[in-house]
Amino acid sequence: MKITFLGAACEVTGSCYLLEADGVRFLVDCGMFQGGREAREKNRQAFAFDPATIDFVLLSHAHIDHSGLLPRLVAMGFRGAIHTTRATCDLLAVMLPDAGHIQEREAESANYRRFHAKKKAPRHDIAPLYTVEQARTSLKSLEPADYDQEITPHPAVRCVFRDAGHILGSAIVEIWLGEGARRRKLVFSGDLGQPARPLVRDPTPIHDADLLVVESTYGNRLHKSMDETEDELVRVVNDTLFKRGGNLIVPAFAVGRTQDMLYLLADLTRRGRIPKLTVFVDSPMATAATEITYKHMALLDEETHALMGEHGGMANFQKLAFVGDAEESKALDRLAGGAVIISASGMCDAGRIKYHLRANLPRQDATLLITGFQAAGTLGRRLVDGAKRIRMMGGDVPVKAALVTLGGLSAHADRDALLNWLGHFRAPPKQVFVVHGEAETALGFAALIHERLGWQTEAPRAGQSVELP
Repeated sequence: MKITFLGAACEVTGSCYLLEADGVRFLVDCGMFQGGREAREKNRQAFAFDPATIDFVLLSHAHIDHSGLLPRLVAMGFRGAIHTTRATCDLLAVMLPDAGHIQEREAESANYRRFHAKKKAPRHDIAPLYTVEQARTSLKSLEPADYDQEITPHPAVRCVFRDAGHILGSAIVEIWLGEGARRRKLVFSGDLGQPARPLVRDPTPIHDADLLVVESTYGNRLHKSMDETEDELVRVVNDTLFKRGGNLIVPAFAVGRTQDMLYLLADLTRRGRIPKLTVFVDSPMATAATEITYKHMALLDEETHALMGEHGGMANFQKLAFVGDAEESKALDRLAGGAVIISASGMCDAGRIKYHLRANLPRQDATLLITGFQAAGTLGRRLVDGAKRIRMMGGDVPVKAALVTLGGLSAHADRDALLNWLGHFRAPPKQVFVVHGEAETALGFAALIHERLGWQTEAPRAGQSVELP
């Protein structure tokens, strides 16, 4: 029995783990690397295995850094099933074709630049990583499952998805391999959510495992409390919209963070902490994801049911508009002020948010509100790190807008929440691997687990294989 760490090993993105045991080969996640040129090159490299030899995939959730290479996997010969939760299947039907569209646009732009470059460009065009059509084809491989439903993706494998409390449909993956004395239980945490956060339920406690693979995105820090987060959001809204008269620009992941922001703004208005606001959600994918969220209301927490009701909380906004048309999106950049614009992508590297940044970053009355993790190499990370000027969309953009990081909204568990989740295990897993964290964070969290819990823990490197006893 062997596990190979093909992504999210001493880095945050590209989650992918290859399991081989008793004649079966399968993947847990097949995610895209994110964060600049190096990440793009990794995505284009051939898989470290023949996709045709993979029997099936178990997918923890829909975020692109966990699912984004599935279309490429299918296009290169994978013919098995992709097992995941029903809500994740619905989200992927929107997210993967959108990712394909981005790949097509990026390839088109790259080829245009090469054609017009002064130096002679190679004759062959750059092909997209995968196309919209290939993304749609990959959706045919999806096999939906409910939370807590046991499935048998292979005669030698049993699996159950438990609620991870991260985003809609996110799952902790429990896997049983072998029988009798050779039976082993493997647990992949996926991305764990922070307890007591809006919309989703708290992560499911797990009590035992022979092998545990746990994320560590925020394994070296603590999030602000929800009370502190709400206080800061109130200050930002009042300062930007009503004192300085500017726009509040919110790069937000279309799945999860956009819905969190809508919930918080509606709830703060309901409680009289802010006036009713004019809010634009400028992301077709976020609009679709919000509709899917309403479809799966049964998976959300009780507070969300009470606030959103059958009208989705619309009564708590001066105006709530979901922008679909590209011309309507462009018109938002002519707004003088007084609007909240929520747009994807959450790390500012693609999508309509780039146009809103170009229009508002040079304005001293505007505020850029960062609400989620910004991976190394992304535009969002450069802004958080204090860039005064950025190069984007063929131009040089000065950064004069205020920048505020709203740390308490993370969909990832922080250090103490991770340790609390680990504390539910009745006995130490025989092997513990810390993944999905930048190198220093993953190594540090592995050391902390050993210090606090006494477990033998390792932060594997990319490409590392480990034999399981």
